[in-house]
Amino acid sequence: MADRQLQEPARLVLTALADEPRHGYAILQEVLAITEGRTKMLTGTLYTALDRLLHQGLIRIAHEEVVGGRLRRSFTLTEQGRHTLTEETQRLRAGVAEAERRLALGTAPRPTLRTNWGTA
Repeated sequence: MADRQLQEPARLVLTALADEPRHGYAILQEVLAITEGRTKMLTGTLYTALDRLLHQGLIRIAHEEVVGGRLRRSFTLTEQGRHTLTEETQRLRAGVAEAERRLALGTAPRPTLRTNWGTA
């Protein structure tokens, strides 16, 4: 996973699970909190991401319980998932640092290139 960046839904799910296990609805609420309300993840997107992350070994089922006659699964990060999220965080941080560096360069006045075009 180190050579591929995470898709945003996967990154958000891993981030939501980084501090404690959560079930699906709690993950959706945590994504809203993490993104300060900018991202409302759809249920289908969440469960597609959860299935993919389970298959990749980045999360596991922490526990299952029946609530109101329905099965509720809580998910947690695996060590591989924690490592992957750490690597993704470092990759994003490096990208932000490069953007900040380039923005800082862009604030300095650029020298004007003078040419003698049109003179003989």
